[in-house]
Amino acid sequence: MKKHGILNSDISKVLSCMGHTDRICIGDCGLPIPEETQRIDLALRFGQPTFMDVLKEVTDDMKIEKVYLAEEMKEKSPALLDELKSFLTRLETGCETGFKIEIEFVSHTKLKKMTKGCRAVIRTGETTPYANIILQSGCIF
Repeated sequence: MKKHGILNSDISKVLSCMGHTDRICIGDCGLPIPEETQRIDLALRFGQPTFMDVLKEVTDDMKIEKVYLAEEMKEKSPALLDELKSFLTRLETGCETGFKIEIEFVSHTKLKKMTKGCRAVIRTGETTPYANIILQSGCIF
């Protein structure tokens, strides 16, 4: 039995198979997921688990070099964007190599299309508008 880290076997497997520049998406409960992309559905009910709860667990087990967010988040969910930027800054600060996580804003339409190239999309119970992120894997050495 696994003792530490992510217990969800699907998430754990995807993360362990990812290489540099591979991508994974964490989305709200309304994000459409392409048929060809692996769906990891964690949604229990509206609001649970939250986007940030899932993001925190995934980033504990993954090196991030870049994230993609919807441009619409700036206007529709500014509080979540502020929380997200603060969280990403703490991730940067906690790294001994002094790396910077690049944030790229794209249209929500483009972000949805980008999910086709992700290793998986993790569906949360989040109901905050545009609570979706694509994480691009960094190199750990």
